[in-house]
Amino acid sequence: MIIGVLLAILAGLLLGLYALPEKFTKDFEFENTWSMFFAINTFVVPNVAAFLLIDGFSDVLAAIPSSALITMIICSILWGIGAMMWGKAINHIGLSLGFSIFIGTIILVGSLLPFIQVGLPKTNVFLTILAGLAVVLVGVMANGKAGIIRQKDEEANNESETTKSGSVITGILIAIVGGLLATGFSYAYAAGGEIIDTASQAQGNAPWKSAIAVMYVIYMAGGVAIAIYFAQQLTAKKLWGKFKTPHLGKNIMLTTVMGVFNFAASVVFAYAGFKLGKELGGTVGYAIFNTACVVTAIVSGLVTKEWVKASSKAKNFLYIGLTCMVVGIIIIAYSNGIG
Repeated sequence: MIIGVLLAILAGLLLGLYALPEKFTKDFEFENTWSMFFAINTFVVPNVAAFLLIDGFSDVLAAIPSSALITMIICSILWGIGAMMWGKAINHIGLSLGFSIFIGTIILVGSLLPFIQVGLPKTNVFLTILAGLAVVLVGVMANGKAGIIRQKDEEANNESETTKSGSVITGILIAIVGGLLATGFSYAYAAGGEIIDTASQAQGNAPWKSAIAVMYVIYMAGGVAIAIYFAQQLTAKKLWGKFKTPHLGKNIMLTTVMGVFNFAASVVFAYAGFKLGKELGGTVGYAIFNTACVVTAIVSGLVTKEWVKASSKAKNFLYIGLTCMVVGIIIIAYSNGIG
């Protein structure tokens, strides 16, 4: 159990850091940076990892029943749309708030979805999980309040980044809708995780490689929806020419780091889910994973001075939100112990 919790936290750290390099790309618009990242993240990295590391990978895919595969694909497409909206939300409201609202929504909804697939745990365990999620909800609301106050503070000084890229309210709405769609990741994992794990180990693969196979299906399916969207956006806004820049090499390196960190985070999370067990791996592990991600992103946002112009009131709400999310994750982790 301890190993599973620690792996979920590690996965959250990786996910919380993945978007940081986006701040350092040059001569790219939002669509250029995120389309390149998603291309690497959903197509290049999964294929390299799966076919390089998994023995008999084609046989593993063939062993997935069509019903489970269709469910995974549909849910993964929804996740892909949500992930694309996540990038848009970060562009509007920054790392700290974008992560906290988006991931908070995922935690609240996605942590409960697997129960549809695997059934409810014991009453005391379920009530403990709900208590933890309630505390997380308070944290999400506090973070949203912090973002609204920060916008007012920055607009008062005429130095608001959100004024340039859009209203913080718009960004929050995008993050919430994106988070709801992205919960498809959790259900896709619950629908096919155990099946793929069995098929992968039947080919003689180590248990941790099963996580790569699960993420391959989710990322490839979700990547199709993302690719269609960004191809349309790049064409409509005539941004294909932006890829011709002296900084292209550096930008490719930065987006590759983003892609590797993001995919690695999902793989580590999936393995953490296996370690935590079928009943709670996709719920407790999912909540721990995403909350650790939010904490990391908020700290990253503070370090990169996203909140330097914010008032003490805005920062206090941010700290309250952060504290609540940490307390919530502890309560949810405790539920796994009593389970």
